[in-house]
This record gives sequence, structure tokens and C-alpha cells, in this order.
Amino acid sequence: MTINVVHVTQGLDVGGQEKLLVEFARHADRSLFTLHFVSLSTHGPMAAELEATGWPVTALQSGQGIRPELVLRLARLFVQLRTHVVHTHDERPNIYAGPAAWLAGAKSIHTRHSQASKLTRRQRWIVRVAAEFNDVFACISADSAMVARRHGISRRRLRVVPNGIDLSRFSFCGPNPRGPAVLVARLAPEKDVGTLLDAVALLGSRCPDFQLVIAGDGPCRAALEARAATLGQRVRFLGVVHEVPSLLSQARLFVLSSITEGLSLTLLEAMATGLPVVATNVGGNPEVISDGKTGILVPPRNSALLADALAWCWTRPETCARMGREARRRVEEQFDIRHMIAAYEHLYTLDQPRPSCRAGAS
Repeated sequence: MTINVVHVTQGLDVGGQEKLLVEFARHADRSLFTLHFVSLSTHGPMAAELEATGWPVTALQSGQGIRPELVLRLARLFVQLRTHVVHTHDERPNIYAGPAAWLAGAKSIHTRHSQASKLTRRQRWIVRVAAEFNDVFACISADSAMVARRHGISRRRLRVVPNGIDLSRFSFCGPNPRGPAVLVARLAPEKDVGTLLDAVALLGSRCPDFQLVIAGDGPCRAALEARAATLGQRVRFLGVVHEVPSLLSQARLFVLSSITEGLSLTLLEAMATGLPVVATNVGGNPEVISDGKTGILVPPRNSALLADALAWCWTRPETCARMGREARRRVEEQFDIRHMIAAYEHLYTLDQPRPSCRAGAS
């Protein structure tokens, strides 16, 4: 008998969490598991990628705001699908699908993909109550797990399951000595790209040939493009790039200037390509980057130290090539997608409950 797993997410727009869902779909052991994906909102552009793997996608078309009716709606769906395991992704889906899984007699696993650092006291209370319905509350880094503990999540529920990437998609290339520095990210406030632009301005004559390419879109893009206008040809905005492996293969180094971070997939992808990385010392970054060995860590919101790190890497190609080789080795050893999938599939099969229809779920 296969185990029926339903993944529940807020939406299926382009992003790191959605990319991970596609990896779940591609790498699931089909002899043991049957998957179904549920979006609380619309299908979104990533739904087609999920459906291309052969697994169904259901979009509930629910709006934002408080939707208590979603609990019973999801519970009925879980019963209809004979669900054994409900796997929720981030806070809002868990608020509804966690209790719904309990009503449907299914095991409940939740993954927090971010640091959840912006939650208000009231929101933290709601998240803590929802977590009481979870058998497992998984975090993508040890730092994220510590934040969850501070938010009141029970230690007995917590597990750390680091993100992983499909290494077959990222050939080792090493740094291109004539390539640009690259950032791949959603252009949102937490990525703090403004500090990165300030750092580029500070490079001045130290690195007259320095170039930065920014791939991604988001609410801050227009303001950032205006801010970068004074930097001329040093900075280019590409918008959304679908062929990230190709972009990284042409890069000289990778940079990440976030003020908060869970465990960045694009950081792992850059390291898998063999790029040295310059990143802020926040969230899961120091769990991935060995400072001085696979990259350079700098304090957040510090354009001067970020500029120093960029200049150091830019002017030391042999050292950076060695860093890139170490970066690839680290990802191979610790952040292969197969390790992540195996860890979750192990959690799915532990003390597996039978699906049942509890009161209110019929």
C-alpha cells in the first residue's frame, strides 16, 4: 500500500519554496508514496511544473484574510483523498491544514521555510496553537529551529531538515575570471539589495572592472533600478531568469546581502556550480558557508565590509577557484536533494496513522 501525502502551500508563484515542491514531486519514491498538491489560492506558474511530473494539483481559490471555513473544507478534501500525511509549507497553510489533518485522522508535518522574523505577538500565538496539531515541526536550519523555540514551539516536535538541491542540474564550472558577480533573489526588503548597491559604489577604483548582475523580480525592483542608475554599466537587472544554471556558469562569484534568510536555494546552487560566495552572516547562511573556506561572511547592513569582501574575492582568482571547489564538495556532502527527500520520507513513515473521518470532517 502506498502512503498518500498531500502538500499544502499558500500559492504556486515562482519562488524557493515552490521550487522545493517541484523537487518533492520529481524525486518522490513512487513505489511508496502518492502525492497531491493543494494551493490555498490559485494555480500559479509553478502548477504546470508540478502537473508535468504526473501529480495532481488542486487550487482552492481562497482569498487572503481569516478563512475559518478552510479547516472543514480541507478536512473533507483530505478524507476524500484518503490522506495519510498532510505536509504544510509555511505559516498560513498550517493554520488551516494542521487542524484539518487532525480532523481527517492524518499525520501532520509542517515545514517552516523562513525565519518567521516578522510575526507579531498575536501571529506567533496563532502559529503556536496551530503547531499543537503537528506531529513534526520541521525547520530548514538550526538557526530557524532556535527561532521556533523562542516562539514557543515544543522541542519534542522540532526537527531540522536542511534544504537540498538537485546536483544533476548544476555542473561544476568554477568561477569565470571574466564573468560578473551575480545575485539571484526575489527583490524584496529582506534581501537588502540597497546595501549591495551601496557596496558596489564603494568599490570605486579598487575594482574598476567590477560588474554585478541581478536576477529576479519583486516589489523593490523599480526603486532599486532607480538607485542603481548612478552606477551606470556596473549593475544590470535581468528580471526573472529561468535558466539559473546557465547564468551561474558564467559568473565570477555569488553574493547574497539578506538581512534574514532561512536556507537559500540559490546560495546552494551557486556553491554547486563552484562559485565562491559573499553572504551576510544571518539565518542559515553560516550553516552552509565555512567562512574563509567556501566563501566570506559579513555582517548584515554593512556596505563597507561587504565592499571589502567583494574586492577581496574579485582580486584573488586562484583563492576563489579553491573556494569554489570546496563549496561544491560541501553541497555534495550535505545538501543533496536526495538527503532532504529521504529525511522527509522517513518522517512520513514513522508511526503512520490510518486515515479516518472524525467528527466534522464528513
